[in-house]
Amino acid sequence: MKVTIIGASGFIGSHLSAALRARGDEVTTASLRDPAAAARACEGADALVNLAGETVAQRWTPEAKAKIRASRVDATRSLLQNMESIAAKPKTYVSASAIGYYGTSLEGSFDETSPPGKDFLAGVCVASEAEADRASTLGMRVAKLRSGLVLGTDGGALAKMLPVFKAGAGGVVASGKQWHSWIHIDDEIGVYLHAIDGTDGALDATAPYPVRNAEFTQALAAALRRPAVLPVPAFALKLLLGEGASVATEGQNVLPNRTLATGYRFKYETIDAAFAALLES
Repeated sequence: MKVTIIGASGFIGSHLSAALRARGDEVTTASLRDPAAAARACEGADALVNLAGETVAQRWTPEAKAKIRASRVDATRSLLQNMESIAAKPKTYVSASAIGYYGTSLEGSFDETSPPGKDFLAGVCVASEAEADRASTLGMRVAKLRSGLVLGTDGGALAKMLPVFKAGAGGVVASGKQWHSWIHIDDEIGVYLHAIDGTDGALDATAPYPVRNAEFTQALAAALRRPAVLPVPAFALKLLLGEGASVATEGQNVLPNRTLATGYRFKYETIDAAFAALLES
């Protein structure tokens, strides 16, 4: 199988590229900085995976919000418009989305059938998924992966947390009641392969057992054999992230019901198992 990946140099993209090559697939890469060139790079591919997007882990200034939306919505639209002229289009389009689709909630729970939220990030996810669905008009099977907190030691949020927790300076964030719908990097890649190989529609890339921040913090500290007694107050996050702090202080409890129903089986279902695998010495 020939797979083109847009955004292959990032945390998830590098792992996905390695997994595809390990099973014998051919991987080509492209960038949405030039949508026309990216479209040409997709010609003759069996599958296209679009991982591109401005990071949301920053202060949501008006300028940052414009970049976040443009990188996920406008760039995708331009890519697919350029692909209209390609003769040998990919058979499959896999789009990176996020559980931000559901909005945030301390008490509610969500799965692939849940309606979208009403905040900024939910709006971006809804719009980017709508653009991804346009690929079906070009004859492509479309899958949309709504990823949660992807755990790996070489990238993502956990890599940034580890030095703090290893120094014994970690602690509960805000109330500690907010949900972390997490996924081990191996399962994140597993769900992407599941989509590439034949599953369409929305798929939650989150482990079956989300945890609240207090449990996540305790599990991480226990895996590292370090204390975690220095809390991070909500106001500090708001100073750092502004409007975006709601993602860290509220979160969402997301269940991968359709992902499981379509046959995917998680390697790491519990946070303790995930941390044991990631942090074993």
